[in-house]
Amino acid sequence: MNGMERKPENFIMNVKTTLPQVASGRQAVLLDAAGFKAALRASFFKLAPQHAFKNPVMAVVWFGTLWCAVLTLLGATPDGMGWAVTALLLVTVLFANFAEAVAEARGRGQAASLRRVRQGLVARRVDRADAISGAQNIPAAELVTNDLVVVSAGEMVPVDGEIVHGLATLNESAVTGESAPVLREAGTDRSGVIGGTKVLSDEIVVRITALPGHSFLDRMIALVEGANRQKTPNEVALGLLLLTMTATFLIVVVSLPFIASFVGITLDPLLLVALLVCLIPTTIGGLLPAIGIAGMNRALAANVLAKSGKAVEAAGDVDVLLLDKTGTITHGDRQATVLHALAGVDLSTLREAALLASLADPTPEGKSIVKLARRVNREGTLAPLEEPVGARFIAFSAATRMSGVDLPDGRSIRKGAMDAIVRRVQEAGGNVPVELQVRVEQVARKGATPLVIADGRHVLGVVELADVVKHGIKEKFAQLRAMGIRTVMITGDNPLTAAAIAAEAGVDDYIAEARPEDKLARIRAEQAGGRLVAMVGDGSNDAPALAQADVGLAMNSGTQAAKEAGNMVDLDSDPAKLLQVVEVGKQQLITRGALTTFSLANDVSKYFAILPALFAGAIPSMAALNVMQLSSPANAVIAALIFNALIIPLLIPLALRGVRFRPMGATALLRRNMLVYGLGGVILPFPAIKLIDMLLAATVGV
Repeated sequence: MNGMERKPENFIMNVKTTLPQVASGRQAVLLDAAGFKAALRASFFKLAPQHAFKNPVMAVVWFGTLWCAVLTLLGATPDGMGWAVTALLLVTVLFANFAEAVAEARGRGQAASLRRVRQGLVARRVDRADAISGAQNIPAAELVTNDLVVVSAGEMVPVDGEIVHGLATLNESAVTGESAPVLREAGTDRSGVIGGTKVLSDEIVVRITALPGHSFLDRMIALVEGANRQKTPNEVALGLLLLTMTATFLIVVVSLPFIASFVGITLDPLLLVALLVCLIPTTIGGLLPAIGIAGMNRALAANVLAKSGKAVEAAGDVDVLLLDKTGTITHGDRQATVLHALAGVDLSTLREAALLASLADPTPEGKSIVKLARRVNREGTLAPLEEPVGARFIAFSAATRMSGVDLPDGRSIRKGAMDAIVRRVQEAGGNVPVELQVRVEQVARKGATPLVIADGRHVLGVVELADVVKHGIKEKFAQLRAMGIRTVMITGDNPLTAAAIAAEAGVDDYIAEARPEDKLARIRAEQAGGRLVAMVGDGSNDAPALAQADVGLAMNSGTQAAKEAGNMVDLDSDPAKLLQVVEVGKQQLITRGALTTFSLANDVSKYFAILPALFAGAIPSMAALNVMQLSSPANAVIAALIFNALIIPLLIPLALRGVRFRPMGATALLRRNMLVYGLGGVILPFPAIKLIDMLLAATVGV
């Protein structure tokens, strides 16, 4: 296999979709012409009762529209006023339907593009990973789990799977929107491949892990269409609040005619319907479905596939963030830089042992040790070492935290964390030199990672692995801290190295020498304290922690077990993306809270337009409520209803794109919402309704 050395000449992207434009981070247009037409048609289809009654607030407006139409047809109210109110109420319902349809249309456009990726895929099925020559061509739809398929350069991966043999570069632009190739290799945490992606170089054998129709791409299509979108707990709670308010105001309005009859006042039923529509929170009621759908779309725009809206919203409530050190806080490509031989040990002996212990290590660190060990020293006396015949290689295990090789001559070489190697040497009856602790501490104090090499009962030396903290990561952690989120770094490194990196990165806490069960225990402990926990992972050993965490972000390049366990998948396979996911979740909560505040606040102003129109004629003292000095009761009602209808489409862009997120505490956020959206919601309707009234007076002449 020489795929690491060959560079493919052509990385031209052969799949062009709508999704990459969104996923690449560029701001897509709100809606194109085709999407507008589709959303407009859907607005009328959603007038069907089975859809209309899913939203209690808009169901009341929908029923009020029918009631006003009946009153007008029966002559119970003047035709001009009756049909005007009926039309405005119908437009209000249509605008609310349009807001939801716009959000759904964006998802359907992305799903249609993804469907084109998987059309006509053919697989070359083989019986064994080493029997590539006998491949049989079959449609991808006929594959079943555990089938083996061979995929060569220029071919598409037929269905989701894991590489069991070989390595290759792939173009995942159909899913991620990024045309840069990615490396996938058997036996590593980056062995997962997705159906519909293209192999650019070399040849791989893939074991199918998903049935056609149930692949990652199929689930992604269903999710972006909104078919599987479930309401989040906060959304359910807000829905109950809106339902309660609607029922309360409905009782109030129904009671008004009986109360008015005691003082000899007859109320126009048309005006009562208008009053009810202006009393209930129609703005947030009309935008609530769109806000929920848009939350998942915004996550997708960040190249994060959320399996439910609940996952997005939970990210906004996260209290504790658990991050792996390597690849998240640091760049992740730890490179072996120095071999430190202990006193009495020849450097060539340490070099040979380090190479032999790392030949079967597929990790970047293991490969870098092999590369360092193969270098010729200054005198040129050390020839490159070759793989021994008959050796039994021991793969790295998260449980033992060691890897190595057992040679035919009886030698047993191990490489790993100091405590694991020391335990093994002592169990074999060997002595651990005092110098080892000094060497390990020297390496750790520099922020590097020490790996200890031992040959049987003898400790030979230390390999220094250097890693670099990502630029700007400390500032990101400071932003999270300002939002009240505590960050915990998890690493398998020794405590000294962990402390050095933690101090440089600015995390709040760290766990050193962590095993998979340690991650799970920490998550459970935090949750037992009433905190919401987020976790990043990509390996099969991370699956339990990902499943336990409230927000589990799995890497797209990781194992199938990790992707199944998490409730989010990062299509870019960037572990630091969880920082952005938290912001998306916060933005979701802030957007809903801001629009709810605005909706409830602007109802206050609409009362001053409708109430005088109802009672001023019979009760002259009620005229004092006509603070806007509206031209007539009829114009006051129509102006309020026009404003009530127009504010919904005007807020659609804000609902879909979200309120701008700024890191701040809950108190500061509440103060900002009340000032901007609360005060703004009270003030805006006054000039707006007055302006509409003036236009009505000038055009209608009433």
